[in-house]
Amino acid sequence: MEPLQSALIVPVPEAEPAVAGLRARLDRSASWGVPAHITVVFPFLPPEQLTAPVLAAVRRIAAGVPRFYLSLDKLGWFDERVLWLAPHPADPFRELTNRLAVRFPAAQPYGGQFTEVIPHLTVGHNHPAATLAEAAAQVQPLLPIRARITALRLITGRREPGDSWQTLTDFPLG
Repeated sequence: MEPLQSALIVPVPEAEPAVAGLRARLDRSASWGVPAHITVVFPFLPPEQLTAPVLAAVRRIAAGVPRFYLSLDKLGWFDERVLWLAPHPADPFRELTNRLAVRFPAAQPYGGQFTEVIPHLTVGHNHPAATLAEAAAQVQPLLPIRARITALRLITGRREPGDSWQTLTDFPLG
């Protein structure tokens, strides 16, 4: 059994009508019960370390970033292996990620795997390029998707099918 993990995400329910069917087929996190979202920090801290002081610190960081409107208005690719939607503006996501990484150095985004973290909403990954290109052609006419971003969400779960990821709490933005 996979270990329990945590993540800080920004759910984008307004994107579900455009991407839910594609994500169900092409993004394994959808099978874990994770909604359409933009990742801020994954993995975050192990669930046993999510103490009241940690949650209070995350709440303060979230409150320091104003609520905002976003537009998912273009498609992006990571090496023809990941199809994603680009948020505009992206800076509030970077700000959240950077502030959290400074406050929680043990919880670097994607385990410190990338030198630059690019905010994105994954549509699909690790499928043949032709399959992802078909998905891109399906979602492109549905853009832009507009949303109001009001909170950062803490979720926990296992990287396995079955709606294992659950919301622990939402942290309102300022």
